[in-house]
Amino acid sequence: MSDATSDGAACETGSGGMGFFERYLTVWVGLCIVGGIVLGKVAPGLARALDDMSLTVNNAPVVSIPIAVCLFFMMYPIMVKIDFTEVWRAGKAVTPVGLTLFLNWAIKPFTMYAISVFFLGNLFLGFIGPDAVDYVKPPLGLDLPVDAEYGAGKVVLVDGMKMLQVPLWRSYLAGCILLGIAPCTAMVLVWGYLARGNDGHTLIMVAVNSLTMMFVYGTLVGVLLCVGKLPVPWQALVLSIAVYVALPLVAGYFSRKWLIAAKGETWFRENFLHRLTPITITALLVTLVLLFSFKGDVILANPATILWIAIPLFLQTVLIFALGYVLAKLCGLSYENAAPTAMIGASNHFEVAIATAVMLYGLSSGAALATVVGVLIEVPVMLMLVRFCVRTQGWFTHANDPHSGDPGSALTADG
Repeated sequence: MSDATSDGAACETGSGGMGFFERYLTVWVGLCIVGGIVLGKVAPGLARALDDMSLTVNNAPVVSIPIAVCLFFMMYPIMVKIDFTEVWRAGKAVTPVGLTLFLNWAIKPFTMYAISVFFLGNLFLGFIGPDAVDYVKPPLGLDLPVDAEYGAGKVVLVDGMKMLQVPLWRSYLAGCILLGIAPCTAMVLVWGYLARGNDGHTLIMVAVNSLTMMFVYGTLVGVLLCVGKLPVPWQALVLSIAVYVALPLVAGYFSRKWLIAAKGETWFRENFLHRLTPITITALLVTLVLLFSFKGDVILANPATILWIAIPLFLQTVLIFALGYVLAKLCGLSYENAAPTAMIGASNHFEVAIATAVMLYGLSSGAALATVVGVLIEVPVMLMLVRFCVRTQGWFTHANDPHSGDPGSALTADG
């Protein structure tokens, strides 16, 4: 990777690699688990009170205002970093861009579903509890009577509010589906840089995937949730995409454009983005602490719960990475394009998954817990794959090799 390319990555990620927060993300999530469990014991009503500050429809909670604000500020800093002017360059090299889109949207969602059903609904069902149930929000816009059945769930009253009682393993399945369909558009910049990949390709796919997510994510989520006999709150799903994907994306695009025009690109990257980091961190950690305050009893009663969820997520990540790496080799991509192609497919946009799970099923749902497990394993697993890429780069030709024949050679950071 050239010096110019390295400098470009450093500008976008904010450093020459992972920052302090990203490097120890697993540690912060672990502390959030402990802090959330303690909060649930010391002040059990706090998280519930925040979650109850909700807009309701037909006596059913739709969206918690404080949590929605928190999640928005978790998403906006990610979207404002994306340079959508990179999208036009996608047409310069159809093979690496097409392969990445194929992995992200045609393969990954369905392998995530299959692996999760096998492990959560079969192999680990005895450990999770075949009769264990979870209470999630009923579908927005459906005024279902108490005792009505919907998919694999049943409408019940919980503290005077209508909730849908579903098998716990299916709630975890919903979280895995939400996580598996969301391609990463933030940390993948770091993974590509550390793997010494082509930052031009990574930046283009971040922009393309962010736009694709607005139109494809909701449809795929709805289809797979329906197949899994889970509640499919289409109105809430559309609202979630609008609030947590489209709104931050539009706000990020226009504020980025205005700030760069007014202050310059150097100020934007070195000052503005740097100041946003504490906001992102705070919003994410507060959300995690509140979520674990709800699930403290579940985790204490069955500490292995996180393990049962983590195993299919880990296997899915490794499988998609391996598939992307092999296909990149078969397509004749250079190492500089093969590494980010596999990384983008393997990594997940856990912020979108968390936000969507909270909107669809509630902060206290098993679905939300499953998405957070994705955060817990993201850094160590992806660092393992980065090291694998660096050690095996000899399997591929390199972009600076005039005989490489790489169909993605046009995608450089310089354009």
